Amino acid sequence: MTAHTPNTGRMLLCSEPGRPVYLSRSSNLKRKLAYTWEMIDMEDGLVGVNTTLPNRLAAMAAGESFFPGWPQKPEVRTEVKAGLSRLDLQLLKDGQVTWVEVKNCTLVQDGVALFPDAVSARGAKHLIELREKVKSGDRAILLVMIQRRGAHVFSPAHKIDPRWAETLKEVLDNGVELEAREVILDLNCATLGARIKSAV
Repeated sequence: MTAHTPNTGRMLLCSEPGRPVYLSRSSNLKRKLAYTWEMIDMEDGLVGVNTTLPNRLAAMAAGESFFPGWPQKPEVRTEVKAGLSRLDLQLLKDGQVTWVEVKNCTLVQDGVALFPDAVSARGAKHLIELREKVKSGDRAILLVMIQRRGAHVFSPAHKIDPRWAETLKEVLDNGVELEAREVILDLNCATLGARIKSAV
């Protein structure tokens, strides 16, 4: 059986041969592959490898006012054009625009969640777009969704992609906000968990 994997990273420490995996099946007959790889069962528990899940979860949570300090009950738009890119969420409330870019994190080492797990020029471009939105008077947030248990802190993966790490620090210094959240997984649902502190 072959399944689609909507994950463009290297999937370090979450693609071990022989580990149990969990798939979903699509009823869309136009798809090339009927199955999508959703999770893998590693020694430390389930790891979510489907990068589209955090986006859907973030959109739902933002619309239901889950995040303290974010716009409450906003209009939520997804995949909105921003410069030469598209950003994951646009939240509209009382004339204020908040942009949110969601990143899926599956690499956790010694209690530290690390992103990215591969060099990501596209990811750096997204950070720049967030910075430009702040310059134009909007609010911009990078939301890191950690689909793995055991993380106590989030940090950019300096050794894997130093450019992304440097760009993150620069945009944070220029008004972009950072929030990291744990995603608690079981075989029936995904739940947003505690906020994880960041060290940049």
